[in-house]
Amino acid sequence: MEVRAGAALILIDQQKGIHHPKLGRRNNPHAEERMLALLAYWRRNDWPVIHVQHLSHSPESVFWPEQSGVEFQEAFVPRASEMLVQKRVPDAFCGTALEANLRSAGIEQVVLAGVATHNSVESTARTAGNFGFDTWVIEDACYTFDKVDFFGHMHSAEMVHAMSLGNLQGEYATVISSQALLP
Repeated sequence: MEVRAGAALILIDQQKGIHHPKLGRRNNPHAEERMLALLAYWRRNDWPVIHVQHLSHSPESVFWPEQSGVEFQEAFVPRASEMLVQKRVPDAFCGTALEANLRSAGIEQVVLAGVATHNSVESTARTAGNFGFDTWVIEDACYTFDKVDFFGHMHSAEMVHAMSLGNLQGEYATVISSQALLP
């Protein structure tokens, strides 16, 4: 089991707003380092890189288009040769040309990293798996935040992250660490 040459790396929501304090405590403090290692590896191999940018409908969102939080973090600014997908909902396939672009490029395998594990990463991975793509989620190149469940109980970001990965593993995606993937 390995990532095939030419698999697409999909980096999800690496925008300035994701660091806003109102989002709360997060897990995986080294996730950006792991994402950058993946990005460097993909660029060295000249494999497809897809940057996903969230454009919120809500002025209260950290990704509202009319403020700096919507912009990519400096280290994650897409190159001219890399695809940009702008989405309005968590799932990067919904309402975008992502699936059509992957299929027209002959890409059958996607590798996902980014934020938030329980939201945009999980919804994008589920759709990718449902569409028949060989979908991989890099667990240490994703992170999420503390979250209150439906019944009012607070769960740590570590627990939310683990549950999301558990939801994906096997049925929708293969979940691995970046160390298992990178040489």
